Formats: sequence, C-alpha cells, structure tokens
Amino acid sequence: MGAEAGVSRRDFLRISGGAGIGLVVAFQLPACSRGSDPGLAPVPGTGALNAWVRIASDGVVTFSIAKSEMGQGVLSSLSMLLAEELEVDWTQVRAEHAPADERRYGPQLTGGSSSVRTSYEPLRRAGAAARELLIAAASQEWQVPAAECRAENGKVVHAASGRSQGYGALAARASQLPAPAEPVLKPREALRVIGGDLRRLDTPAKIDGSAVFGIDVRVPGMLVAQVERCPELGGKLGSFEASEALAVPGVRRVLEIPSGVAVVADGFWAASRGRSALRVEWARGAHASLDDAAIRERCRAALAGGAVARDDGDVEQALAGAATRVEALYEFPYLAHATLEPMNCTASVTPGGCEIWAPTQSPSWTAKAAAEITGLPADRIRVHTTFMGGGFGRRSETDFVAEAVRLSQLVGAPVQVIFTREDDMRAGFYRPVGANAMSGGLDAEGWPIAWQHRIASASIQRSKGGALKGGIDGSAVEGARNLPYAIPNLRVTWADVELPISVHWWRSVGSSQNAWVTECFFDELCAAGGVDPIEARLRLLGAYRRHARALERAAREAGWGRAPAAGRALGAAVHESFGSIVAQVAEVSLGADARPRVHRVVCVVDCGAVVHPDGVRAQMEGGIAYGLSAALSGEVRVAGGRIAIGNFDDYPILRIGEMPAVETHILAEGDPIGGIGEPGTPPIAPAVCNALLRLTGRPVRRLPIGRIS
Repeated sequence: MGAEAGVSRRDFLRISGGAGIGLVVAFQLPACSRGSDPGLAPVPGTGALNAWVRIASDGVVTFSIAKSEMGQGVLSSLSMLLAEELEVDWTQVRAEHAPADERRYGPQLTGGSSSVRTSYEPLRRAGAAARELLIAAASQEWQVPAAECRAENGKVVHAASGRSQGYGALAARASQLPAPAEPVLKPREALRVIGGDLRRLDTPAKIDGSAVFGIDVRVPGMLVAQVERCPELGGKLGSFEASEALAVPGVRRVLEIPSGVAVVADGFWAASRGRSALRVEWARGAHASLDDAAIRERCRAALAGGAVARDDGDVEQALAGAATRVEALYEFPYLAHATLEPMNCTASVTPGGCEIWAPTQSPSWTAKAAAEITGLPADRIRVHTTFMGGGFGRRSETDFVAEAVRLSQLVGAPVQVIFTREDDMRAGFYRPVGANAMSGGLDAEGWPIAWQHRIASASIQRSKGGALKGGIDGSAVEGARNLPYAIPNLRVTWADVELPISVHWWRSVGSSQNAWVTECFFDELCAAGGVDPIEARLRLLGAYRRHARALERAAREAGWGRAPAAGRALGAAVHESFGSIVAQVAEVSLGADARPRVHRVVCVVDCGAVVHPDGVRAQMEGGIAYGLSAALSGEVRVAGGRIAIGNFDDYPILRIGEMPAVETHILAEGDPIGGIGEPGTPPIAPAVCNALLRLTGRPVRRLPIGRIS
C-alpha cells in the first residue's frame, strides 16, 4: 500500500530511541474527516506523526494512539494490528490514550466507526517496520544474514545457530537503523493475532476498579459544580438570588456563566443541595408554545419542498402507470444519546496553562474550546482522555468542557462539572426529528417499479455551521440516497426543517432512521404485491452481492420459511452503513399488554475483514440493544417550549429481561474493511416492525412503537 494522502513515504515512519529508551516507532494515521461517511478521508497536508510503538528495554510494548476508548474496544483492536506484524507476546502489550496535540496527531476525533478501518494497513505497516528493524539489529549483532532470522513471540531467532534475543535487548540498536522503505506485511493465511479472540487490554482495569472514567477523576484542591440551565428553549436568565444556596455548608461560590447559574462547592452533594436552594427567574423565549404537535406539523409541511438527492428514471410516469400504488407517511422523534455516564469534565486553569480531564470523543475540539475560552496558546492546553461510559456521538460536543474551563478560570481552582441525569436529558443534543412521505408503484406481477422518498428533517450539518451541498445534508439522506434495490424509477428528496432544538450525531447518524423507513416501506410493497420480502430483496439486490450474501445467511440461520412458534413472526432487514453490511432477522410476539416482545435476533455482519471477532459480536449486540431501546420506547417529547423528559423513568432503555437472544455471524471475505461501532443499530427497528407487519397485517409508521392497538 502506498503512503497516505499528503504523507511522503519518507515521512510515514520515524525511528528514535537509544540506550535507556528502547525503540520508538512514530508513524502517521489518517486523520478523521467528518462528513456523510465520517472518518474515511485522511486530511492532507497535516504532516504529523500521530501514533507510537515503544519497545522498552524490558520487552514491554506500549502503543499510544489518539483514539478514544468508549467501550468499543479500540485500544485492543488497534494494538492487535501492531502485535500481528510485530510478532509480540500479547501479555507484553500495553495500550494508552495519547494526549491532545494537533501538531503531532492532526485532528483527533473518534467517530464514524472509523478507528480500525482507517488504521488497518498503516498500523500493520508500522508493526512490520518495527519487526524488520529488530531483525536487522539482531543480524548485525550476530553477523548473519537478516534473511536467516525470524521474529516470534517478542524475540528474534536464528535457527541455524540456535541463538535468540528478546526485543528489549535489541531495541536500542534497532533505533539507530534507517526505517525500511517497504515493510512486508504477512500474508492473510499467516495471520494469527488478527481474527483471534484475545483478551481486551482494558478489561482488567475495569474489573478491578482501577480504570479511570471521567466521573472518577480527582485532582488536589478540586471543587465540584452543578449548573442550573434554562428549562425553556430560547429562554434566558432574568435574575437569581443566591443567599440560600450560599448558606448550604460546603458551597463556595454561585456564578453566572453563559449556560446558566453555577453552584461551586466542596463536593457533589453540597453543590446539588446548593443548586436546589437557588432562586432563579428565567426570561421566556420565543418558543414557549412549541410542542410535539407543532414540530410534527412543521416537518409535514416541509415535505412539500426540498432538494433532489437522487433521481433515476421517471418516477411520476411510473407511479401513474403502476398497477398498484402505495402511499405512506413515516415519522420519527428526537432521540437522546442517554449515555449511562452523564456528561462531565474536570478542568484546572492557571495563568500558565490549562489542564483538562475529560471523557471526550474529540480531544482536538476539547483543546480548541479551552483555548478560545482562556486565550491560551495551543501548547499550554493539556487534555487527558479518560475512559467513558458510552459516547454514541454525544461526547464529541464540548458544552460540558466549556463549563468546567470557565468555572475553573473564574474560581482559580480545579473544577469538576457533573451533569445530573436530568441535565443530560434536557440540556443535551439530540438525533433529529423528521417525517418521510413514501410513494411506491408495483407492476401487475407485484414487483416494485417506482419509489419516491421525500424526507424532511432537522439538519445536523447546518447546526454545525457546515454548508449544504446542493441543498442537501449528506447525513440526512445516507441510507436513503444509496438504496441498493434495482427499482428503475427512484427519487429521493430532502427538505431542511429549522427548529430551536440542538441536534447532533447519534449512533449510526442518518442510517438510524432511514434504514427503518426504507426497509419497512419495502416490506409494505412486498405485502401489497404478495411477494416474499426475502425473495424480493434477493431479486432486486442485483450487483449488491454482499448484501445478498448477508441476507441469505441471516434468513437461513433464522429459519425463514419455516413456521415460527404460535403467536410469533419473523421480520428481516438489511442495510449498509460505514462500509459494513448488516442483515438481521427478528422473532417477535405481542404481549398481553399489546407491547412487542423481541425473543431472538439473528445478525449477520459483513465487515470485509475482522480484527477482533469477540469485539465485533459485542458491538453488534450493543448496537441491537441501543437501536431496540429507541425503537420500542425512545422519544424526546417537547411540551410548552421545554424538553419534557428527565430520567430513565420517562425515557426508558432496554432492561436485561427485555433483551433478546442475539446470534451473530461474521462474514469477512477480504472485501474492503468496514466499521463496526454503528452498523448494528440501523437494521433492528425495521426488522422488528416488519415482523409486526407480518404478525398483525398493519405497518408501523411512527416510532417509538409503544403499544400496538
């Protein structure tokens, strides 16, 4: 593989080290560029070397990389890529978060299921380069040809003489050698680490409690802050009375900041009690009458306009001449990220610098936010990325960081800001709300000949200050514009709906809602035409062989075509997102309370190449649980200009007794590698709804599903 865009072959690797240091291999990984398919494109011209392999004199190998570990196993999977080529004993491998430093690393952002797929070959090449350097060092020391030496299990071996030397002893000599121009990767059949179910490097610390999540951070002299924020959309602070709050033991300061009124105290409990004692008057905003009904009407009204995202054939003519025509309106709500660890950040601002401890998906944006607030240069900002209890896109924002930095600057001490669950739900960023008008036409034999998909939704791109290319937010149409079915007349349009509610990337972004709409409407067309939905998909997938292969496997494993147990039905969906194809078949029944019960999910994922199978299975299971929670009951309600949810009692997530049995089958046939963190989420909602269509004969056209009347 050639050098990455913007990086010369000479600059890809840098070697350093020496006596007492060992071998340090620095190399460049592609930086994450957020777009409709975030994380795929390297950012040209950064020229920074952003990851290191360090081989110490005791043989311990430490890998440092600028990706955030949020439970997806990235520290382990990336280390496996290195360990494979380096031929190192896995028990000698360590992984750590790199500090925020754009001069060295380029933009640091973990998202878009990009970590492994953008690092797959660069990390292997770096591991291979380190291996070749160590072999060269041993051949020099022994005065034998390098071709007669081999690396294995953390040492270099010369079989002819029976000599061997550990990496630690060779590291200093290896650091003085020139980097290999074209390190040779192991052939696929020789891989023994990649594709293996090795133990995760972060598991021991999470089991014994030594892992530090953001909420665990403790800094000498640290104070804790709670922030009272305006409950009304568009509202502002009028006045506040702090005397009763200041009377609470442990409360130090009550301060106005841009996001509200902060109570700073010796600990969380004192800050919480002080916040409860505050008397705050809020000036009402312009959106006091906004509610769910008004939002719904604005989305529906926007469907009349919009820009064209895809236009094949002649949809109007095909619809007019169709033997059967189907019309449907699909609507989806705002969704919260609902991370189990609420937003938090600890900051310490001094005249000479700013230090931050944060569970952040974007150390780069965290550092930039701190620099803007403090006026300090970039080299005076230090960001420590902690473990995090879920991210789902929410932790790439910096609102919680800004509050901690401002308050530390104001009080002259380290400050930890912790959101309550209610803060997290009400003062957050949400998956966009939207409406979809669907029109389909069938020929006389019941096969689709026309498909029109009109989308109206709030724009994430616009909310981030980005331009809409051709009037289109790419993330709003992903999973709809790239519909894989060979329908000759097909049009997709999108209309922006401006609403005063912050929106943000949510696990699987636009695919999370568009997979539900497209896969459910496809089954509606199948029902109207009297054709089997699996048969119809396979017939219309055409050149999309990977989709067809995954769907066929899922149907076979689930027993499609055999009668399910009494009172149950099967529903299927297949969807591509972030470079991976996932097919799911859900087995569903209705309980006595008319609520769906999902008993079993068969999941087939084609990710091109698999690094850590156990991690892939875990991500599929997690994505299914996350998507199923949203499908069954996820809804951010708005009433009287306020977010009308607060905790898991009115925004329920899946409980353990509701979790279906999940069977995951992995396809990895050497196709281009895809992402894993998000693709498991989109197919579950349509698979469940399609099972309900077969069970009841009625389509589910609004989420959450709730009770089936």
